[in-house]
Amino acid sequence: MKVLQLLDELEEIAESSTTFPLTGKILVDADDILEIIKEIRLELPEELQRAQWINEERQRLISEAENERDVMLSDAKAQAEAMIERDDITRKARARAEEIISTAELQSKNLKMQTFEYLDNIMTSMQERVDHANRVYLGEMFQSLQSTFDKVSDILNDNRNEVKELAYKTSIGGKNDMLEEEYEEE
Repeated sequence: MKVLQLLDELEEIAESSTTFPLTGKILVDADDILEIIKEIRLELPEELQRAQWINEERQRLISEAENERDVMLSDAKAQAEAMIERDDITRKARARAEEIISTAELQSKNLKMQTFEYLDNIMTSMQERVDHANRVYLGEMFQSLQSTFDKVSDILNDNRNEVKELAYKTSIGGKNDMLEEEYEEE
């Protein structure tokens, strides 16, 4: 590449030029520098065209390779899908997958029911503690707090009923005997 050689010449001129003391500046022959710059300008269009052609050719080859790859992948996928569909193992795997999904759904419903029961137990315990604290610690001295505890108790009771209602709606088979009996009592 002639441009690189010309740039080397410019560098050599700068390195071999006389320097002015204390300034670091150099004295160069402007005609030499301008002549090299003209040569670089003449060479650059040819170098740029060559580089552009190489880049376009590279892009074309990449595009062709990508197209071939896409076609090959498409064919391979089609063949693989056809083989899988015909395969007995696949049919058995699908049946097993459906069975696993069904079991998972059932376990999910059971877990929801257990969660609702757990929430009901926590809220019942909390309600009992609030009632106990009200009876033991507050008594008649704090009548104004009595109404607050009653409100908290009512809210907890309402929340329990909401949880029971949600549990009833999501129960397996539509009814859960324990929750239904408690729901009817209230």
